[in-house]
Amino acid sequence: MIPITHLSLALLIILIWGFNFIAIKLGLDEVSPLLLGFARFFLTSIPAVFFIKRPSIPFRSVVIYGLVMFALQFALLFMGMYAGVTPGLASLLLQLHVFFSVLLGALFLNEKFHSWQIIGALIAFGGIALVATHLKGSVTLTGFLLVIGSAAAWGAGNVISKKLGKVNMVSLVIWGSLIAWPPLLAISLVVEGSEHLISTIQHLTWVSGGAILYITYLSTLLGFGLWSWLLHHHPIGAVAPFTLLVPIIAILSSAAFLNEPLQIWKIIAALLVILGVCINLFGPRMYAQIGRK
Repeated sequence: MIPITHLSLALLIILIWGFNFIAIKLGLDEVSPLLLGFARFFLTSIPAVFFIKRPSIPFRSVVIYGLVMFALQFALLFMGMYAGVTPGLASLLLQLHVFFSVLLGALFLNEKFHSWQIIGALIAFGGIALVATHLKGSVTLTGFLLVIGSAAAWGAGNVISKKLGKVNMVSLVIWGSLIAWPPLLAISLVVEGSEHLISTIQHLTWVSGGAILYITYLSTLLGFGLWSWLLHHHPIGAVAPFTLLVPIIAILSSAAFLNEPLQIWKIIAALLVILGVCINLFGPRMYAQIGRK
């Protein structure tokens, strides 16, 4: 049984992560995807890296984790949203990371598929297929593919994280962020030019600045810090299901504050994806209970 104070913390994190997609959208209105990613990870790692000890794993592992889980995943997510995916749909498409994790775990960690995982994946991908039939208006094909690529990178990052074993997640986030921002800055300078960077800094408004601070300090540092604390005090199975609320919060908040259309097809797609993820998360428990009967 999770104490009410811990439950409140979990719900606070879910609210922070749900509203994070609105902050990303507001940031992308004035800052390019690459520079937004650079700002997030630069501020996450500096100056924290000078006070937080490096994770007790090989530095090469930190580099791989930072490049895949942070630089690649969020570059694809930010570019996908910039190219034409609304915050609510982006949060929904990202839920595919669960199934990419299962697939990559089977390929690289010799983990086995179970029938309930296949059923959950088919249901969830049914929701994604429904989104794919509406590639116009609130979602473009380019944005759709980029966000799915982001979900795949998240899945790969999960596999990398699992191979690392037990590690201080706050430390890993900070040091992984230190690895993530140099390539994002370098690519931005090559593709967009130094003048673009200077112009962005000069024309930064309180809206985009506030969005960057939210993404950095609330979503990343506070969110991951509290989440790691909860995982340390409770089984993963008791805490992880709360993340299913993130796309719900993102979709509803985006509809309320950014006037994102909330069509019937989008609601059905969300229900299918969340149902599929639920089957994947709770399948082992249900499978075990059926086996005991």
